[in-house]
Amino acid sequence: MFGPTKERDGTWRIKTNDELDELIRHKNIINCVKAQRLSWFGHLHRMLEERTVKKLYKWKQMLTRPLGRPKNRWEDNIRNDMKKLKIKNWTNYIQDRNKWKSYVERAKTFKD
Repeated sequence: MFGPTKERDGTWRIKTNDELDELIRHKNIINCVKAQRLSWFGHLHRMLEERTVKKLYKWKQMLTRPLGRPKNRWEDNIRNDMKKLKIKNWTNYIQDRNKWKSYVERAKTFKD
């Protein structure tokens, strides 16, 4: 998530657990991931329809899903996050960046 660190001599190394803990300042990583996911979801919905990323997001596969319990998709996780945060009428809020950012910030500190 944070990637490698470049040393002064030009070599790369992986961060230690202590360094990572210092970077996140003991925050809940799961909430941070949920907040980033919501942030990207808002960005995606505000994109122009011609953008390749938006076209891929709206693309629907023609195949059927296999039998059994369906795997969670990215959008399923988003909807579950919004349900936990009690975000209703998200289509209206998502266009207002400041309002959506307040929901993203709330997701960072959310307690289940």
